[in-house]
Parts: sequence; C-alpha cells; structure tokens
Amino acid sequence: MKKEWDLTEDLFNLFLSWLDPDRDKAGKKYEAIRHELISKFNSRQCKVSEDLADQTFDRVIRRLPAMIDSYQGDPAAYIYASAKSVFFDHIAKPWSPLPEDLPDKTAWRNDDRKERMAECQDRCVGNLEPDDRKLVLQYYREEKQAKIDHRKRLAEALGIEIEAMRTRMHRLRNQLRKCVKDCLE
Repeated sequence: MKKEWDLTEDLFNLFLSWLDPDRDKAGKKYEAIRHELISKFNSRQCKVSEDLADQTFDRVIRRLPAMIDSYQGDPAAYIYASAKSVFFDHIAKPWSPLPEDLPDKTAWRNDDRKERMAECQDRCVGNLEPDDRKLVLQYYREEKQAKIDHRKRLAEALGIEIEAMRTRMHRLRNQLRKCVKDCLE
C-alpha cells in the first residue's frame, strides 16, 4: 500500500532552491517548465495535461531529498525525464469510459472540430483491444532517431519483424481512421 504523501512548504522551498538560488528566477523556471510539460502532454493528445504536469512535479519533489546531493546537471532535464515516466504510467492504466451521469459539457464548451476530433480519437483508441491500444501508444512515443530505435526494440519485444509491425500499424491506423470518421459523423 502506498504511503500518503503531502507537499509541504519546506519541500516546495527546497525544490525552488534546487531550480535556482534566486527565488524569482526559480519561480520563472518553474512556470516555464510547467508550461513546457503541459505543451508536451497536449501534443500527445492528453486530456489531463495540467494534472500530469502537477503529478510530475509531485514525483520530483517527493524524490528530491534523497537525490538532491548526488544529482549533477540541469534540474529541468530530470523533470522532463520524470514527465516521460508519468506519461507512460498514465497510458498504461486501463482505459475506462466516462460515467454516464456526468453533466453535459457541450452546454459550456465550444464544439469546435479539433476538440471533437480529439474526443473521437480518444474514444476510438480506447475501444481498441488492450494489446493494440498499447502498441499504438508505444509506436508513436519517440521522435527522430530515437523513434526508429524505439520501433526496432518494440518489434523485437513483440517477437515480430519490423515490417510485420508496420503492417499491423497500418491496419490499426485504418481502423482508427474509419472509427474517427464515423464518430465525427
């Protein structure tokens, strides 16, 4: 069972001093990093980007006392690495549909096409079989050369050739494309 953890003022002050000895600069760094985290989570179609950014900071602050003396380097790099872990923990959770008794959000939110598209994508990815959903989310996880290397490792982990994985992804993309189109109509 996980032990309850509360963010204290002392821990937050320690975190700020780790970011920068000057409190004003530390506050600006905190805001810049938080903004960047939210942008990164949004780019991965997360609906809870702000929550994930806050979870990232909580995770870092919780670990800070044990590693502050030994960590060498830019704190932002450590925070961004922790954000990846938070993101993967988030997508590893089993998907479950929203409860039907939630109030209708369309009354207070613009129903623009991008938002509807994101909702349909989330729904369609959520409707995939768990193994397919995990593959889709892992397949698109890296960028540039890291993406190529990651996909090779992913195919090896699945015990299939990279071309077989590409074929499988092609079929899944077509399935998702049709699902999203149907959802939008």
